Amino acid sequence: MIGVWVLLGAVVLAVVVAAVKRALDGRFRTAGPEASSRDGDGDGSQLEVLTPAEIGGELGARLTFVQFSSSFCSPCRATRTLLGDVVRTREGVEHVEVDAESNLELVRRLNILRTPTVLVVDPAGVVVGRASGLPRREQIEAVLASVGG
Repeated sequence: MIGVWVLLGAVVLAVVVAAVKRALDGRFRTAGPEASSRDGDGDGSQLEVLTPAEIGGELGARLTFVQFSSSFCSPCRATRTLLGDVVRTREGVEHVEVDAESNLELVRRLNILRTPTVLVVDPAGVVVGRASGLPRREQIEAVLASVGG
């Protein structure tokens, strides 16, 4: 009988963990000075800034989605397709994909802990938001609406 209760507890725990993960996956958070600091002293005095050379692509006139991916990541492929589809219909919005495995220094500097991670970058290269996991179309549309488009 104890085995049945242990099994039931494990199933309930798995369902709760899956529900929490689903709720948080792909949700965009606002990045600010407290998120990271270029000078590494942790005082939050500077915003994180990316250059076209660092990400291997041009910044959009309105915003850029910078996606960190890895070759073995299935959600990365779905994110690439979704962002590409959304960006294709928006003027001044770009999508740049960065191979996390080939850019470990940048991954460490930006505190990328999983793939896909999508950074929202303004025209000046400032990271203004981020999402880990596969975002939903509505979440991407909300980010675009927040910048007037």
